[in-house]
Amino acid sequence: MRVPLCLLLFVAQAADMLPMNRRRKQVGTGLGGNCTGCVICSEENGCSTCQQKLFLFIRREGIRQYGKCVHDCPPGYFGVRGQEVNRCKKCGATCESCFSQDFCIQCKRRFYLYKGKCLPTCPPGTAAQQSTQECQEECELGAWGSWSPCTHNGKTCGFAWGLETRVREASRARQEEGATCQVLFESRKCPVQRPCPGERNPSQKKGRRDRRPRKDRKLDRKLDMRPGRPQA
Repeated sequence: MRVPLCLLLFVAQAADMLPMNRRRKQVGTGLGGNCTGCVICSEENGCSTCQQKLFLFIRREGIRQYGKCVHDCPPGYFGVRGQEVNRCKKCGATCESCFSQDFCIQCKRRFYLYKGKCLPTCPPGTAAQQSTQECQEECELGAWGSWSPCTHNGKTCGFAWGLETRVREASRARQEEGATCQVLFESRKCPVQRPCPGERNPSQKKGRRDRRPRKDRKLDRKLDMRPGRPQA
């Protein structure tokens, strides 16, 4: 019995298609199988060219690499737009995230951010902030301000001891740079000697006091006690 030639050709074609279908299934579920947003896509290595406005992110594993088209580059990478391809490039070795190759936004552990750079130690004139991993400018304080009015229990009148306060703030240059500086306060005792409305001077209430020096008052008392002095 002779087998028809057309049947033999069909069986041979089906045998050739079987390995290719298996290969496509394996690649479709692998790292290089995602061709979303691609213009040129390879089953082995994924995307090599992306649609406009998308970035090509290449992930390397050993000697193999896989391309993927993304809207935003992942942490540790920054986007660079080109005439043909927009690419995701890796940040510097000390950067956790960055705006460009030369400008870091966040540093890796044990490094401190200072003017876009990640440094192992903060430069002179700055202090390391452990909570933010940043080098903060040390404050340059300005001159002391004027003393405030003397107050006692919140009032600027009366006859008692009060307090007056003055403030020392950071210089205007440091304020414009955004440095967080501690404001210094200084207080001292002061006499409040201004009568409040409707209040009389305490010295007027108790009568006029002898304001002569103490030694003169003692001398008068001794003269009054001398014998033979005529009594009034």
